[in-house]
Amino acid sequence: MTINLALEYIPRRMFELGLGNNYHLRFRHFLLQPAEIRFIQSFNQMYLLVEEAADISVESDFGLYDLSYGLTNEMQYEHQGIITITNHSGLNNHVRFIQVIPNYNTNGNN
Repeated sequence: MTINLALEYIPRRMFELGLGNNYHLRFRHFLLQPAEIRFIQSFNQMYLLVEEAADISVESDFGLYDLSYGLTNEMQYEHQGIITITNHSGLNNHVRFIQVIPNYNTNGNN
């Protein structure tokens, strides 16, 4: 998924979830050290992978993204829940996301 596609996709996805325009965006650029495993808790948020990442796997409650894993027939770019990002390389590696943070009103209305 590209940044432009994600920025087009996000408003539609938020509308599907009943949030309308009640959300914030953050660009997240992670630098992972060789063989690093990083955990992100994203239970009420959504992370969209915005570029292909070699030697990186992203696993969450929504699915798996790993170009080197040959046993899956679909890669997921949308992730929620506990997200595990693994750098399978012996070198530093970059992975970029757009984080979507819902803005829930205190009175319960969106």
